[in-house]
Amino acid sequence: MKKLMVMGAGIYQVPLIKAAREMGIYTIAVSIPGNYPGFGYADEVLHINTVDSEAVLKAAQERQIDGICTAGTDVAVMTIGRVNDALGLSGISYEAAKIACDKVLMKQAYEANGVRTAKYRKVYFNEDVNEKIKGLEYPLIVKIVDSSGSRGITRVDSPDRLQAAILNAQSFTRKDYYIVEEFIIGREFGAQAFVMDGKVQFVLPHGDYIFLGSTGVPAGHFAPYALSEEGERDCIETTEKAIRAMKLDNCAVNCDFIMRDGRTYVLEIGGRSGATCLAELVSIYYGYDYYRKIIQVALGQKPDFPTDKAVPNASKLLMSDRDGTIFSLANRNPKDSEHIVEVKFDYTVGDTVKKFHVGPNRIGHVITKGGTLAEATATLDKALEHIEIGVS
Repeated sequence: MKKLMVMGAGIYQVPLIKAAREMGIYTIAVSIPGNYPGFGYADEVLHINTVDSEAVLKAAQERQIDGICTAGTDVAVMTIGRVNDALGLSGISYEAAKIACDKVLMKQAYEANGVRTAKYRKVYFNEDVNEKIKGLEYPLIVKIVDSSGSRGITRVDSPDRLQAAILNAQSFTRKDYYIVEEFIIGREFGAQAFVMDGKVQFVLPHGDYIFLGSTGVPAGHFAPYALSEEGERDCIETTEKAIRAMKLDNCAVNCDFIMRDGRTYVLEIGGRSGATCLAELVSIYYGYDYYRKIIQVALGQKPDFPTDKAVPNASKLLMSDRDGTIFSLANRNPKDSEHIVEVKFDYTVGDTVKKFHVGPNRIGHVITKGGTLAEATATLDKALEHIEIGVS
């Protein structure tokens, strides 16, 4: 029986663990202790911090694993690269993982390879930021370099708001530096992609539903995303160029873009599948289980990635507008709805939840599909109306 290490046991790793079990694979969930739902589905649980690459590598060697992967998070990607290199496994390399997990290295790779991106500065917390960012124009984005999920990222419209943004960044990062970059005015969107043996298997642009807080936070997605023929070609070419620049291979790819004047600018790219129902978006759109494809490549297999189907679908997170305790939670949608793919609650009555600021504050999600995108989004809006969440 093949052995697969899944890094993390949270909401976004559960489908990966379940898919592996259904494929007859022995699954090992690696995570710090906690009330994580993935523990209940795995064959084995290891309470190891996923950023502790040496401890994870030792455990992987002892168990003679055949593959290692994750979904929806950047936290463990460097560890995955370290294990892949040491054990000769299929998947992202340590060199590529370092680039994907440090936005400074990522920006440097883009600059060196002509990938379109925003102007930026690397700034240490003990430096004079105003001196360092001379030449950049407001509005700016202050962001940490070593995290995903919109943590430690703030849009800054004027100099008087800069220090607060820096303090926010400092509270989330393990590094002694951060990035300040120009905010590109344009349409924010994203793409999911997969690269195998140096060849990009697909690039699927998708639209983003954005929750506006201190910065825009993805709160859902939809596909297809309307691009002109020229815009779509530029998006695909930019994605492929960025993947090559980052040396990504044999891994899922999660892309954040801005479209300005018909041209795609790269905000950042991760060496793993996207969160917020993005793996499900790929699965529904192309008509196959994307989690299985991720697992197969991690195990050294060479699956096909057919792109002949195009099923429109949409999803949104469920959230609370306040900190508190859930006192009511109900899904009043019909159980036999053809176009409601999934309504999922992460919590139950009596659980405490946080006001939505970033993706991990989610309470659940709703996913729908349709013959057209308009049909999928109309179904999504109607489905959301029939969900009851009470928090006090």
